[in-house]
Amino acid sequence: MLLVLFSVALGAQSSIISNLPIPKTYIQDLDPYECDEYCMQNYLDNGMIFSFLARATRKLENKEQDEVRVLNISILNLGSYVKNAEVKVAMLLPYNKIGKYSSSTINAVFAYLMTRGHPFELRSYKIEDENEEEMRRALSLISSDGFDYVIAPVTEQGAQSIINIDSDLNVYIPTINKKDVSTNSPYLVFGAIDYKAQADLLMQEAVSPLVIFSDTSATGKKLALYQEETFKYTKLNETVMNGEEEVTREIKVLNPQRDVIKYYISGVTTNLENYLKENEKIVNATFFINTPIVKSGMIMSQLTLYDANATNVLSTQVNYDPLLLSMTQYSDRKDMVVANSITQNNNILTETNSLLGSDIVYDWINYATTIGIDYIFNQLTNEDREYNVKVEENQMRYDIELLQPSVSRFISYSHIDREALIEEELVGEKTQN
Repeated sequence: MLLVLFSVALGAQSSIISNLPIPKTYIQDLDPYECDEYCMQNYLDNGMIFSFLARATRKLENKEQDEVRVLNISILNLGSYVKNAEVKVAMLLPYNKIGKYSSSTINAVFAYLMTRGHPFELRSYKIEDENEEEMRRALSLISSDGFDYVIAPVTEQGAQSIINIDSDLNVYIPTINKKDVSTNSPYLVFGAIDYKAQADLLMQEAVSPLVIFSDTSATGKKLALYQEETFKYTKLNETVMNGEEEVTREIKVLNPQRDVIKYYISGVTTNLENYLKENEKIVNATFFINTPIVKSGMIMSQLTLYDANATNVLSTQVNYDPLLLSMTQYSDRKDMVVANSITQNNNILTETNSLLGSDIVYDWINYATTIGIDYIFNQLTNEDREYNVKVEENQMRYDIELLQPSVSRFISYSHIDREALIEEELVGEKTQN
């Protein structure tokens, strides 16, 4: 077993998938008698793991026993005597654009397929650029090699190239949300989380003034503008007459009581004194942070340093990261609320990914990639999915939860109507006067 684990760990250091198949282990059942749940547990209690595995040829009703079955199938690379059609999946990797995800997304897919105990072929196709010509060449090669399903962790440019090509290959894009592109292709499925939906939920915790800190990236600027508009404008339903028919439409009404201040912070900026020190405009404000984890830690520590007296601090998925707990003091983050869409955990897949150096607990791209291969596996084999994430209009629809970074972990957050509390305080002050 140690040799198997060591060889798998070595394989995790490279993003190149070998053409040589990993040797399979087969365990033959020589016992002619049936074995019920009690019998299976007896095998486990007595350390008779191979006898257990010989009888556990199908999914078990006992959840704990089935987890043991799946984990050992993965670790021991067990083969099945049931001959099923091979699952064939290609990965399209613009390695110059996605960096570390060129290898980590492969590991996420590989980990999933290992745990399912089904014959599979996983092949990677690396490209240097995401232009349309390069994409067309790669997709044509994938098709000629006999692959119908592709996982493509590409940037928005790469997604647009795939859309323009309009191939009949089934392509899953874990890095892009459908809201950010325009397509009705039935062959494309998108898996990225919805930052705008997360912002909408977080805005229920915001009070005026709203101070937005964003980096200077296109995504940061886009999010800041969306958050500003969402906070300043209230959505209402208006009924109008269209001939003799009443029609209800949604309108946006400016709320004059809500102010927004935006700051774009470059990557080299380390001192926020000019923004925060003795700035009366931001006292008791809600701060919305759209920056990577290291920059966010710097911002939060300086909110305390310069006595900004923040009502609360909000952030989307980008700061759902355990580094936040070690980079900041609890006093800096005690009023922070983080939106998270990684809400479903699978112990077996988490452990197998960890073995291969891939994180699906906090890294949303690896998580979205796992959701995608789960969906594809279901399409190819008709076997049950491990995750019940819905696919609506070719987009993965993730649940969103609000969390607080507490002393040592993220905990559930309960909604506080801060505007109502402020109103009560104002009324109380007037009564005393």
